[in-house]
Amino acid sequence: MVEAPGSPLAADALAGRVAIVTGGGTGIGRATARAFVQAGSHVVICGRRPEPLAAVEAELGADACLARPCDVREPEQVGSLLDEVAARHDRVDALVHCAGGQFAAPLAETSMKGLRAVHRLNVDAVWDLTQRVAERWMIPQRQGFVCVVGFSPRRGIPLMVHSSMARSALETFVSGIALEWSAYGIRAVCIAPGLIETEGMLGYGGQDVVDRFAETVPMKRPGRPEEVASLIAFLATPAAGYLTGTTIAVDGGADAWGLGTAPPDLEPGTA
Repeated sequence: MVEAPGSPLAADALAGRVAIVTGGGTGIGRATARAFVQAGSHVVICGRRPEPLAAVEAELGADACLARPCDVREPEQVGSLLDEVAARHDRVDALVHCAGGQFAAPLAETSMKGLRAVHRLNVDAVWDLTQRVAERWMIPQRQGFVCVVGFSPRRGIPLMVHSSMARSALETFVSGIALEWSAYGIRAVCIAPGLIETEGMLGYGGQDVVDRFAETVPMKRPGRPEEVASLIAFLATPAAGYLTGTTIAVDGGADAWGLGTAPPDLEPGTA
């Protein structure tokens, strides 16, 4: 019989647990690392740039947070990271994939090389790291939680078709984990954020662009990284123990509304 969970709002809701958060130096990843530590968990964060990782480690404290540079696309770097995790912790309870990247480009101008670069980071690296963590810790301990970050709206985004395509693969991935790895007590959920005001989003054109996009969101504002992170932390608690294999949109109603903009004009000569 499954024991009734404690309150997910308690300060010790994740006490004694260990989480790996990729992309943990900025944006949603940084907020997620903070939320896990606030709930009593230890975290291991990684990313490509050492400076923001070091800042997060200093904020959260070296006892609670281990920060290491790691390009999750590179198998040797991933192996070294996991060896360091094993040297410090005897378990991993949660794996949160916040590392990701893409570029704005029309479909007709996106090369195969560009497509593969995006998929290598957003799909291949997620597949590789998840399998390694599951094999090393989660399957033997018969318990674990995997969270991946997708996109909303979930039906494709202009200028981001390559990345929307990659993120939709993650939704199928978490359902596959639920189908095959529930036997080991492993759960998986895809979080599909919409417009979230992060450094990365602001990099596409600054506050004016974010504010303009916000007009297409039913709630008429961008989300905050903490609003995504708090949900991820909750999902990692026993209180969410019956939730797996699904996608949750955190987008102010954007997925329900659609793209919220008029379609482009037809090009000359189009019937």
